[in-house]
Amino acid sequence: MATIATTHVGSLPRGDTLTPLLLARDAGEPYDAQAFDRVVQAAVDEAVAAQVAAGVTIVSDGELGKVGYSTYMIERLSGFGGHVERKPALDLAPLPDLRTRLAAIMGTQEFTRAACIGPVALVDLQPLHDDIRRFRSALERFGQGSRAFLNSASPGLITAFQPNAFYATHEEYLAALVDAMRPEYEAIVAAGMELQLDCPDLAMSRHTGYQDMDEAEFLRTVEANVEALNAATAGIAPEAMRMHICWGNYEGPHDHDIPVARIMDIILRARPATILFEAANPRHEHEWTVWRDAKIPDHKILAPGLIDTCSNYVEHPELIAQRLTRFIGMVGVERVVASTDCGFGTFAGYGKIDPAVTWKKLRALREGADLAAAAQ
Repeated sequence: MATIATTHVGSLPRGDTLTPLLLARDAGEPYDAQAFDRVVQAAVDEAVAAQVAAGVTIVSDGELGKVGYSTYMIERLSGFGGHVERKPALDLAPLPDLRTRLAAIMGTQEFTRAACIGPVALVDLQPLHDDIRRFRSALERFGQGSRAFLNSASPGLITAFQPNAFYATHEEYLAALVDAMRPEYEAIVAAGMELQLDCPDLAMSRHTGYQDMDEAEFLRTVEANVEALNAATAGIAPEAMRMHICWGNYEGPHDHDIPVARIMDIILRARPATILFEAANPRHEHEWTVWRDAKIPDHKILAPGLIDTCSNYVEHPELIAQRLTRFIGMVGVERVVASTDCGFGTFAGYGKIDPAVTWKKLRALREGADLAAAAQ
């Protein structure tokens, strides 16, 4: 019987001990670096052990040393400063009461949202080396035999969260980010880990960071973002990389989400071989037919999200198997990985999923993948 790998998008709940430390560090407050390292190491150890216990095949460090997946680089790169208040997503903008209720449930995004205000360049890669060291230590103790991946922000993602207030054009901003982020990408692969490029700019940013663009301008922008991603990873084999596409990890109407059909060609132009994408939530599950009808290159591996990360429902393994079987029928059992719609803790102190439910969901994912494999 074939075995189907399981994974997730990367971020895991940070917990009540780690979250205040991450937020204080992000705010520039004094902190004890050695104590911080000990707390993060303990959290990564626990996360790796829990992933293995849940049957996850391809594990991550949970991004536990970062305040968030999209803003962490401001401590590694020059050129960023200040704080830019985010605009509400287009679907939530006319619903202030819902925004208030969601904040009460999910928390607020307290991290710094800097802008690009000067030349972007790599300044300090030590935080990445610390992430690798802690993750490697946890793998040696708790993850023997597991495949491992680390997340990194794509150039386009950075532009969607850290708006350009310095470069003459979006393309100039991207070019600087290509040079600045390339060492991070190459260091992850050199450490023997798979590189995951986070790319919600290709979908979510249509109704968030790039919401002031019309659709034609948006499509031109994300085409440039993929070109930048490809340039930054030109020295890395496609099979060593995965990329994640999503429309935002929050409960909301999502009735402004751009359909995947509009961006499919752009997604497929990106170099990473494995594509992680939303396929479980009520707004995007139906789009499995778009993937079925697309001309997916033979080297691509599909990692559909089979469990929702905005609900504390634990999906039944039979449902997970049914969802996965659709994609097996498209590309074969050897070219699928069972994954999640998004992360379980995209930002410190923010998220709806109870930490204990995270592990229940990942165990169900394993059971569903095994059911689907047994049916082949």
